[in-house]
Amino acid sequence: MKVLQLFRTLHRTRQQVFKNDARALEAARLKINAEFKNNRNETSPEKVAELVKIGHDVEVLLRTSVIQGVHTDPNTIKLKPRKDVLLDNIPFCDTPQRKS
Repeated sequence: MKVLQLFRTLHRTRQQVFKNDARALEAARLKINAEFKNNRNETSPEKVAELVKIGHDVEVLLRTSVIQGVHTDPNTIKLKPRKDVLLDNIPFCDTPQRKS
């Protein structure tokens, strides 16, 4: 059940991350399907748990790290970040603050 849920989650994430990029959508679809097909006959619970963890890590990496870019002219790329990628920018503090 967890494997099927991961499969669906990866495909949903792929559709969000590579939205409007047919080539990337297809490449990601083929890669996801190939990885699941290659490990379809795995029966060891430890190996299955390890593969599921890797799949979850890949999903988080795609969701939080990949940013789409669109060429606006030969020397310019416009980035289109999603909300999952944008984080609060907290500056580094050289002197630790005491908690009250």
